[in-house]
Amino acid sequence: MSGYLLQGQWHTGWYDTDRHQGHFDRKASHFRHWIGGSDGAFPAAPDRYHLYVSYACPWAHRTLILRALKGLEATVSVSVVQPVMGEDGWTFGEAGDPLHGVRHLREIYTRAQPDYTGRVTVPVLWDKQDERIVNNESADILRMLNGAFDAWARPAPDFYPAPLRAAIDRINAQVYEQVNNGVYRAGFATAQAAYEQAYESLFAMLDQLEARLAGADFLCGAQVTEADWRLFTTLVRFDAVYHGHFKCNRQRLVEFPQLWDYTRALYQTPGVADTVRMDHIKQHYYASHTHINPTRIVPAGPAIDWQAPTRRRVALAA
Repeated sequence: MSGYLLQGQWHTGWYDTDRHQGHFDRKASHFRHWIGGSDGAFPAAPDRYHLYVSYACPWAHRTLILRALKGLEATVSVSVVQPVMGEDGWTFGEAGDPLHGVRHLREIYTRAQPDYTGRVTVPVLWDKQDERIVNNESADILRMLNGAFDAWARPAPDFYPAPLRAAIDRINAQVYEQVNNGVYRAGFATAQAAYEQAYESLFAMLDQLEARLAGADFLCGAQVTEADWRLFTTLVRFDAVYHGHFKCNRQRLVEFPQLWDYTRALYQTPGVADTVRMDHIKQHYYASHTHINPTRIVPAGPAIDWQAPTRRRVALAA
C-alpha cells in the first residue's frame, strides 16, 4: 500500500498504471537543491543536515553506503522509517522521528512545503537549521555525500572522478532504466505486455553487465565508482525479492558468475554490510505490496553466502 499528498492532504492510493497501458511510471523528484551550490543557500557544515532513509529502499540504500564509506556518520545524522509501508505510507516507530517526534514521513514533507503535491519518498536530505528539504533525489544526494563534506570526511576515494564522469553517466543511465527501475517496471506492471517488455530489457542488460565484468573488476575498470554502488543496491536484493516477488525469474544473481562475484566484493567492502538489512528488505516488499502478495507472508529464504571468497577487492585508500 502507499499514498500521496495532494495540496498537503494525504490520500491513499497505488500508482495508476492503467493510463500507461500497464507500465509503471516513476515520477521525477520534486526537491533538487544542492549543498555547496552557487546560490549559497545550503552551505556545507557538520551536523546541519539529516537523512531520512529506509533500509528497505534501494534508492535510500545508496546514500547510506556513501555516508558510511566517507565516514560521515557524525557529520550527517539519520532517521530510519519502519520497513512496512501501509496506508499511512512511510512511518516511524512508536517514539516517532527522533528529530521532530512526528509519526509519518509525510509530516516532514508538509513541514517543508505545506501544500506539497506528490509521492512521499526516501531518501530525503533535510536542513536542520532552516527546517526545509534540500533534496529528495537519491542520485543528487549521492553526489553531495561524495564531495560536499570532504572537510569532515575520512580519507576515501572520489566515487565520481572527473576522468570517468562521462563513462559513469552513460552506465548510470542504462542501469537505471533497465535494472534499477527495470525490476520495478516488471514487478509493478499490470499488463502482460508491459511486464514482458521490462523483463526482457532487464535480463538483456544483466547479460551485458556480465560480459562487461568478465573483462574488468568494476563497471569503469579497476576503480569502484558511484555506478557500482548504484547497481549494487539492486543486485543485493535480487534473489531475495526481485527474482520471485517481482517475477524477474529467468535466473538468479548467483547464476551469473561475474555479477555474483562482483556483488560479494562490494558487500564485503568495510562498512557496506552494516547498511544491508535483509530483514527490513524482505518485510517491506512482501508485506507492503499486498496487490502482489495478499497473504503478506515473508519468505524464510534464500540462504546466501555473502562472505564467500571473491576474486575482486575494493580499494578504499584515497
